[in-house]
Amino acid sequence: MTPSQRLHAAGLRTTPVREAVLRILGKAGRPLSHQEIARRPGLAGVDRVTLYRTLATLQKNGLLHSVRGLDGAWRFADPPALAERCAGNHVHFLCLACNQMTCLPEQPLPWVEEPAGAEVEGKQLIVYGRCARCKTRSRRGRTHGP
Repeated sequence: MTPSQRLHAAGLRTTPVREAVLRILGKAGRPLSHQEIARRPGLAGVDRVTLYRTLATLQKNGLLHSVRGLDGAWRFADPPALAERCAGNHVHFLCLACNQMTCLPEQPLPWVEEPAGAEVEGKQLIVYGRCARCKTRSRRGRTHGP
């Protein structure tokens, strides 16, 4: 389904910014922060407020999945594009060096007791550390020590 078809199906007006955001996230393969989205081709000249409002509207209407990293930044993903790895109950990996977040393949999440009287709609877990690229870089950069 194209971005404009998805917007129409959700009852939203089609705008160039909404279409561009859905296109960018559909091709990304991992959750992106608003800064990463803003730097992608197709959003040149779009102000920060417009991008924030667009992300909020798309998320509110179920067109985006979001997760907040340990660094405090929200990251957004296109659920259909990441349906196999990044939907529902799942685990994210956040690199503390480059702040890149990836969805890990589906795996069981730890059992967590649900609050009394609450209805849990999903679970997410963030595993953090250094990605393979940053781990290799930090080892090469050492001049002494273990």
